Amino acid sequence: MPLTLRSSVPAFLLLGLLAPALAAEAVLPPLPAPQRVPAAGPKTDAPYAPVAVLPGGVVLPLYPSGSPYLRADKVTEPEVYQLWGAGLVGAVTSIHNPSIEFHAGNGQLNTGAAVILAGGGGHRSLNVGEATPLVQFLAHQGVSTIILRNRLRSDGYEPKTDGVNDALQAIKLVRAYAQEWKLDPAKIGIMGFSAGAELAMNAGLLWEDFDRANDVPANPLAKISSRPDFIASIYPGPSLFFRNDTPPAIPRAMPPTFLACAGQGDWIHALWAVNFYEAMLMDGVPNIEMMLYARGRHPGDKTGPGEPPATGSISNMGGIPFGTWSARYLDWFRDLGFLNKPGVVTQAAQDVAASLTRQPRTLRPPAPPPAPRRSRRRPPDGILPL
Repeated sequence: MPLTLRSSVPAFLLLGLLAPALAAEAVLPPLPAPQRVPAAGPKTDAPYAPVAVLPGGVVLPLYPSGSPYLRADKVTEPEVYQLWGAGLVGAVTSIHNPSIEFHAGNGQLNTGAAVILAGGGGHRSLNVGEATPLVQFLAHQGVSTIILRNRLRSDGYEPKTDGVNDALQAIKLVRAYAQEWKLDPAKIGIMGFSAGAELAMNAGLLWEDFDRANDVPANPLAKISSRPDFIASIYPGPSLFFRNDTPPAIPRAMPPTFLACAGQGDWIHALWAVNFYEAMLMDGVPNIEMMLYARGRHPGDKTGPGEPPATGSISNMGGIPFGTWSARYLDWFRDLGFLNKPGVVTQAAQDVAASLTRQPRTLRPPAPPPAPRRSRRRPPDGILPL
């Protein structure tokens, strides 16, 4: 029966008032399941084959089958993927066959630069959801990205060795495929978040040791450097300088580093950032830039009323300045020449070459105050000299 409206109220307003009641009587079909949701690959007798977390990803295991870096009793175990919404993998655990996932930047703007992305998660899970937003963001700048899947403490590995080795092996592998992926081998670096930032900073300190240990005839990557050409450390975990009675020697070719973190609201990660920055500053390492923001929280932390949300990566973080760190990173990246055309020597490389013979700075102790001068005049009668 047709609906008849007899009212002085305009028809479109009355229909708006009736809409909830009419909708309540309608029976909607069930929602379809999300499409193209990545699912873990099957368990086989061969090493587990990691599945791309984003469409179009080219996935390569870090180590060949039988590598001494892998555990033969674990390497066949499937990874576990956790969704963070929108059908995207947000976190990965049970990583026993670590890998990289390559995504090309905009070919028309190709700079030859490549950023390896290392997610956080406190070494309990690998939060690739912090890395995936950077894939499109950097692609628009002509920068390719590589999502790193490194091994975790929760799965029985040590981040300071196994995790850092995975990061360094990833740099070697990306550099080995630079020609196939149209990359400039002098523009390959790493960006980490929280626990991943810890790996990135320590990779910059340990690449010489890793290269020496892996310079063996059986290694096809033996002569390929694992040195990152740049490092970005976003709300970082502790570096090897924190509470270390024997801090590591800083390589003369230490890469330029960009650090960003909230301040008081994330004070421990800010302290770790300052700790690393101070070590680089005192050693005279060029092009170390740090952004500490007044407001903000570490991703995953609870926030109180009126506080900005504790979201990570390149979210706007409630509109506070901390949400613009990625723009400041691009300023730094551009200034050092990484957004120039491939094959052009970067400002960063020139500055590193000029600083290879630098000497660490030392703080001179303050000079002692001059000793008081004794008067040679004879004191008046009756007054004893002090």
